[in-house]
Amino acid sequence: MTSTDEINTDDKLLCIKGNDFYSEGEIYTVGRIVNDKYFQILTSGDDDHWYATLDDKGIYVSFDSTIATDNKAFFDKIA
Repeated sequence: MTSTDEINTDDKLLCIKGNDFYSEGEIYTVGRIVNDKYFQILTSGDDDHWYATLDDKGIYVSFDSTIATDNKAFFDKIA
């Protein structure tokens, strides 16, 4: 695993804790960078994505609890 201090477009992320939308063990690609804390994680193709957060808790996507059974999916940045 590499440092998660910086996220760039096209970085690869390994899902380490999945939910209804992201599968544990799968690799996902970073899309557009919003700022130093928020960015897109692509789900399929180039158009489908959710917004992810990078902070002291790690890399994760939060969902409204009515949308996903488990409201967070966590990721590690890989080389």
